[in-house]
Amino acid sequence: MEHVVIIGNGISGVTAARHIRKHSDKQITIVSAETDHFFSRTALMYIYMGHMKYEHTKPYENYFWSKNNIDLKRGFVSAIDHANKKLMFSDGDELAYDTLILAVGSKPNKFGWPGQDLNGVQGLYSKQDLDALEANAPNNKVCKHAVIVGGGLIGIELAEMLASRAIPVTFLVRENSFWNGVLPEGESQMINRHIKNHHIDLRLGMNLKEILADENGSARAAVIAETGEEIACDLVGLTAGVSPNIDFLRDSGIELGRGIKVNRMLETNIKDIYAIGDCAEQHEPIGNRRPIEAVWYTGRMMGETIAQTICGNPTEYKPGHWFNSAKFFDIEYQTYGWVFAKPKEGNIHFHWRHEDDTKCLTVETEAATGKFIGLNTFGIRMRHEVFDRWLTESRSTDYVMAHLSSANFDPEFFKSFEKQIQTAYQNQTVNV
Repeated sequence: MEHVVIIGNGISGVTAARHIRKHSDKQITIVSAETDHFFSRTALMYIYMGHMKYEHTKPYENYFWSKNNIDLKRGFVSAIDHANKKLMFSDGDELAYDTLILAVGSKPNKFGWPGQDLNGVQGLYSKQDLDALEANAPNNKVCKHAVIVGGGLIGIELAEMLASRAIPVTFLVRENSFWNGVLPEGESQMINRHIKNHHIDLRLGMNLKEILADENGSARAAVIAETGEEIACDLVGLTAGVSPNIDFLRDSGIELGRGIKVNRMLETNIKDIYAIGDCAEQHEPIGNRRPIEAVWYTGRMMGETIAQTICGNPTEYKPGHWFNSAKFFDIEYQTYGWVFAKPKEGNIHFHWRHEDDTKCLTVETEAATGKFIGLNTFGIRMRHEVFDRWLTESRSTDYVMAHLSSANFDPEFFKSFEKQIQTAYQNQTVNV
C-alpha cells in the first residue's frame, strides 16, 4: 500500500491528509515536532487573552485521527534521503515513504540583531511561542514593559494580547506609517491613530539596533538604531515577518529559493515530493499574488489540490481571486481583489472614511474602463461570495457601488453608512 507522509500538521498538511483519506485508502502519516494534534494557529492570541482554552482550538477530537486511520508521529525531521525515500529524525529514528508532502510552515524572522537569542526575546508563531509568552509575560508585575519589533499583522496581534493584560507596549515600526507597504495611505494613517488610541507607544520610522542583557542573560532593554535610546523592557517580541522553515532541507537536493520551489502542480524538482502552504514558493507568481503566501485559506486550498493529484486526479493549483481578512484591535479588515498601497499604473483609488475614524473603504478602479479591481473595508463587514462573483463577472466600480447593499453582511448595522459612501463616490474628486 502506498505510504503518504506529510511533514507538518498545520492547516495545509492536515487538509491534505483529510482529503487523501476521503478519496483513498492509502497509508497516511502526519509528522510534527510542534504539537501532538492539529490546532488553529490563528487562535493562539485568544488563548492568551482568556477567550479560549487550548483544547478549544483543536477542530477535531483526539480520536478523530485513529478513527480515520491517519497515523500521527511526533518528532523533528533532521534530513530527507530522497534517493532511498526515507526521513531521518533528530533522535535517530527513520521513516520510509512513497510520497512526501512538505507542509513545514514558517518561522519568525531574525535579522542578526545582537541579543536576539536572549531569554525574554521571542516570536509569535508556534504553540511553543505561546507557552514562552505565558512564562515571559504572565502579568504586568513580571513583565513591566514590552517592546515589539515589526509592523505587520503578528505585531499588532501581540500588542493587543499584551495590552489585554495591562502590560505597557512600545511598538517599533520601521515604516513611516503602519503596514503602508500594503495599505493605502488613508487606511494606514487611520490604523496609526487607532493603535495610539489603545495606549500603545507607536514609534514609526524606528529600527531595532540591539537588545541588552541583564546579569542573568535576559533582555533588559531594546536600543533604537536611529536615536540610541534604550527602552527598558522585560520582553522583546520579534514580529518582523516570517520565512519558510526550510533550513533542514539545505543539503536535500530539493530546489530552494526563499521557500521550497514548486510548479503549478505543487511538485518540487524531486519526483514524488510536493510542497504546500507557506513553505511553498511558486517558480512564477500567480497573477498579482506573491510567490510565497503565508495565508490560512491558501494553505487549505493547496491541501485540497494536492490530495486530488495524489489520488489520481492531477490538479493545478488555482487559488482564484485574492481575498484576506485581519483585525486591528477592534477594527475588522477585509480585502477582495486588489487594492494596492498606491494605485497600480492606470488605476485610481476612491477612499471614504467615517467621521468616527474607525470605519473606511477604499476601491481600486481601472481608470480607462471603469473596471472594478478590488476593495478594502475597515469596520464594515461584506459578503465574500458577492465580491468573488463581481470580480469573475468583471463588473464596473459604478455597478459595485450602486449595488453595495447586495454585499452587505449586516444590513441593520451597515445601512446607515451605505448612502454616505455612495454620495461620496458620486461627488469624488478623482486623483490618478
